[in-house]
Amino acid sequence: MKGDRQSVTADWESLQPIIDGVIVHQMRTVLKDDGALTELYRDHWENGGEIRHVFQEVLLPNSVTAWHIHRETTDRLFVSVGTVKIVLYDAREGSPTQGLLNVFRFGTARAALVTIPPSIWHGVMNIGSTDAVLLNLTDKPYEYENPDHWRLPPNTDQIPYSFHGGF
Repeated sequence: MKGDRQSVTADWESLQPIIDGVIVHQMRTVLKDDGALTELYRDHWENGGEIRHVFQEVLLPNSVTAWHIHRETTDRLFVSVGTVKIVLYDAREGSPTQGLLNVFRFGTARAALVTIPPSIWHGVMNIGSTDAVLLNLTDKPYEYENPDHWRLPPNTDQIPYSFHGGF
């Protein structure tokens, strides 16, 4: 038998070291008589520059979209519906966090904007029982003729993580 280890402070701050350049902006949802309101973006937040392209992706339950990397583009991920696991891996040569893996769980119940700088491998898994909607607010528009997008399969041995088994 093994006991739990501490993962957050008494103020609910994560003890997980964050990959260099990654920004996690926790959101506060305002509950209203007619529903709820969550801000997605404000230009004065520390979040990786301007936004030039916004798109959404619908993830079916238990589906995985991984692994992705961009050489120039900064992603900003926000889960507007459902619950997902966002996994990041720093394989950058010379990075102070080279080899570090981050695993986040965000969604309707815990909103955040996760800023992912270029050259960080990332993948997303819908861990809920219904469709999840993921928004991406990027600093560069997608170039159809020359995509800034490279991939590895979800089960690659180049990243020390399995979406269906963890570390």
